[in-house]
Amino acid sequence: MPDERPRSLCVFCRLHPVEDAWRPFCSERCKLQDLARWADGSYQVAGETVADADDDESENPSSEK
Repeated sequence: MPDERPRSLCVFCRLHPVEDAWRPFCSERCKLQDLARWADGSYQVAGETVADADDDESENPSSEK
């Protein structure tokens, strides 16, 4: 009995079906392009901004070490 599940599309290009060797991508090319976008900052995870530790110390000078 053949596997009749619908094949998922590549999460990067959304054109080609996912290949088991590159899951969740269709090829090494899409995998590397996705990694490059993370590396250069094109992708960002949403979240609240966090104050730097240096900023906290300068705002509260009464707490000495």
